[in-house]
Amino acid sequence: MRSYLDFEKPVAELEAKVEELRELATRGDVAAIGEELTRLELKTVKALSELYANLTPWQKTQVARHPQRPHFSDYVSALITDFTPLAGDRAFGEDAAIVGGFGRFRGRSICVIGQEKGSDTESRLVHNFGMARPEGYRKAARLMELADRFGLPVLSLVDTAGAFPGVEAEARGQAEAIARSTDVTLSLGVPNVAVIIGEGGSGGAIAIAACNRVLMLENAIYTVASPEASATILWRDAGRAQDAATTMKITAQDLLKFGIIDGIIQEPLGGAHRDAEAAIAWTGEAIAAALTPFDSMTSEAIRVARTDKFLNLGRKI
Repeated sequence: MRSYLDFEKPVAELEAKVEELRELATRGDVAAIGEELTRLELKTVKALSELYANLTPWQKTQVARHPQRPHFSDYVSALITDFTPLAGDRAFGEDAAIVGGFGRFRGRSICVIGQEKGSDTESRLVHNFGMARPEGYRKAARLMELADRFGLPVLSLVDTAGAFPGVEAEARGQAEAIARSTDVTLSLGVPNVAVIIGEGGSGGAIAIAACNRVLMLENAIYTVASPEASATILWRDAGRAQDAATTMKITAQDLLKFGIIDGIIQEPLGGAHRDAEAAIAWTGEAIAAALTPFDSMTSEAIRVARTDKFLNLGRKI
């Protein structure tokens, strides 16, 4: 059953009427109902198109967090064959919030790392809602170094509200783990591509997203802190999250304009959650296109290109 966001209420009402007419059409005179059904279907598509053409930053935040939006596991299942996950940081333990391993992307061996939020209550608890602890980032760093050793490109699929802020995470060195993972990401001699598939929150995102190419889905967000946290810091009022979202410039369109990301991946009409198969397929095409330019580059050239990219951030502003 489709879940609707608050601002989608007009579309929800129209789609409910469409479903009612379709149900009636199976029971009675299809010809009599058909004309009205066609009219309502066209009206629904138009309403959805107009709504998603003018989303505010806060509405995009809601779409990025949609519970039915495809997650890391969905992308891996569709795009990566022979995927073999690896566990543990070789220091403390396993962290299910970050999943990583090796597989094949269009016949090419690749390392894949990303946050998994989970799709139901049980899996969300197992994956801690995609908020990683230090061992998750140390695992990510271990896998990236392994990929570098064997000359395999790295793909990061980012979807997290941020790193886990609990006391135990801080006690085990959360900041150091994020910093080290970021350093490893920047230092790789193999090409790496990051895709923000939902939320890209704070150091929890940048720890695996400091890549040669950073792409974002059309309705994803990428930010130094969540709108709620930022509103609390700026105005001591989490209720002003909408104001914070607008002020912070967290959308793909704003970040591309500022040169923070390298490209935007189109989503199906109404968001990736309405047609996950198409969204994932388009993402696969974008990943392949992003990796291709690095095929003929040396390790040092790849490393220098990435370093120059990040040293030049902000110069377009």
